Amino acid sequence: MFGQKNIEKNQGYILCPNHISNWDPPVMVASIHRNDLYVLAKEELFINSFVKWLAKKTKIIPVKRGKQDLGLLKNSTKILKENHIILMFPEGTRNGIEKRGKIQNGAVLMSLMSGAKVVPIGMQARKKYKLFSKVKINIGKPMDFSEYKDKKNDKETLDSLSKKLMEEMIRLTSEDI
Repeated sequence: MFGQKNIEKNQGYILCPNHISNWDPPVMVASIHRNDLYVLAKEELFINSFVKWLAKKTKIIPVKRGKQDLGLLKNSTKILKENHIILMFPEGTRNGIEKRGKIQNGAVLMSLMSGAKVVPIGMQARKKYKLFSKVKINIGKPMDFSEYKDKKNDKETLDSLSKKLMEEMIRLTSEDI
């Protein structure tokens, strides 16, 4: 893992790695050495009994994809203002950037609402990503969007800042580390 120094202790962040495998969330949780890490996961996963049980024991929060969930935004803002970390995959699906998709605006919106910085992360795997295969994690410098706080409902601003985040995630993913 590279760039661990970019995640300071006692500071709230929104961690945004690219999403290449179902193993990404546990790999990230195991790699980030903070016990105040909350993971956003698509609500469809919660039909599985094991995921429901795990969510009760850990800090996994269901997300309604494709919809703006005000309850989630309020809860996430509270978590971030308490200097905890939220892990989310802004692609909204595995390999979204690779498929030339656009990342979702949720991370930027949460940042504007809470004042927390967004940390882009690039994950790489040499071969097909499997359990116990070697994964490289490249943690970028936190992105501060606080100067745009008054424009949090402006779609053009959200799209522009999300594009900057996506470009940084792509750079970190393709950077030879």
